[in-house]
Parts: sequence; C-alpha cells; structure tokens
Amino acid sequence: MKQYWKPGNMLYPVPAVMVTCQRPGEKPNIITIAWAGTVCSDPAMVSISVRRERYSYAIIQQTGEFVINLTTKRLAKAADFCGVRSGRAQDKFAETGLTPCASQTVSCPGIAESPVNIECRVTEIKHLGSHDLFLAAVECVSVDSSLLDEEGSLQLDRSGLVAYSHGGYFELGRQLGSFGYSVRKKNPPKKRRGK
Repeated sequence: MKQYWKPGNMLYPVPAVMVTCQRPGEKPNIITIAWAGTVCSDPAMVSISVRRERYSYAIIQQTGEFVINLTTKRLAKAADFCGVRSGRAQDKFAETGLTPCASQTVSCPGIAESPVNIECRVTEIKHLGSHDLFLAAVECVSVDSSLLDEEGSLQLDRSGLVAYSHGGYFELGRQLGSFGYSVRKKNPPKKRRGK
C-alpha cells in the first residue's frame, strides 16, 4: 500500500556536484549542488538550481559562468564541506585542500582533483521559488586522461562517482545494463548440422 508524501524533491538519487565560480579579483568559491542535470544534448546544455541567499548565487548571477566538477568517493567529504559551509567566511579550496585548475573558456577555475570539469556559460535564470534555475550552455569539458580507454571513450565507471539521496552520499555501484539492452536481439541459436 502506498502512502501520500509531502511535495518536494522525490527524484532521488541525484548527482552531487561541486560547482566553482569566481568574481574577478576575488578568491574562487565552491558550492555543492544536488539539483543539477543535463537538459539538452545538441547544443549541450545543463542546469543547476541555487538558493538566492547562497554566497555563490550572486557570483554566478553577476559573472554568468561556472564550472561543474563531478564528485567521486575520494571527494565526498570535501563536497559535503562545500555544501554546509559558506564561502563568505572561508576559502573552501584552502580548507579542503582542493586545487583550482585553469579553465579553457571561462574565467573561474575547475577542481583539479575532479575527473570531469564542465565549463558553463549562463543563458537564462528562471526564478522558481526556494531556488532559481541557472540554464547554461556547455562551453568546454575537461576529462582526466586516466578515464579514457584505448579508443578514447570515456569510462566514468572507473572514477567512483557519487550520488546524493535523502541526505546521504552513495558511491555508484555495478552496471545493470547499457542503453538499449532491453530490446537488443540475442544471438540466435546456431543450427545443428545433420538435423
């Protein structure tokens, strides 16, 4: 029997990503975002939702750019710290020991320890309620070369990515299938000779 539940975010798990941003002449900041996602593949676009009172909100609103840094098991503690502490009073790079790395197309840095850095430029801000949605074009993606196989395909399963669900961080586990596996034809049985 199902029970009715209060409205809210029930689409769990979600990615736990660290978003970096920076005003010119100021220290870079990191905010952990759980409400982030791909919204279009061509052109490549993403979204993040941020509360207006968060320190990073004004930075992203004013500069129009940010970097999404994917979070791994090794980065989970730093991601949690960056989600519960404010950059107004702390240098989160210094506090977590993370390393800022130069971006190719935006002026704010990425996080060197993250396996994937997605450089984004804001195209629209939608005022929604508790959060505002930043819709952004993906300008550049940097990937740790250790995650590329011999053919140059990205193997993110090697990185130990983290998801967030109802207040907890979880490392992603084993693969259950691949796109289209439910309709893929199985190899037909071989015909036996002489029958």
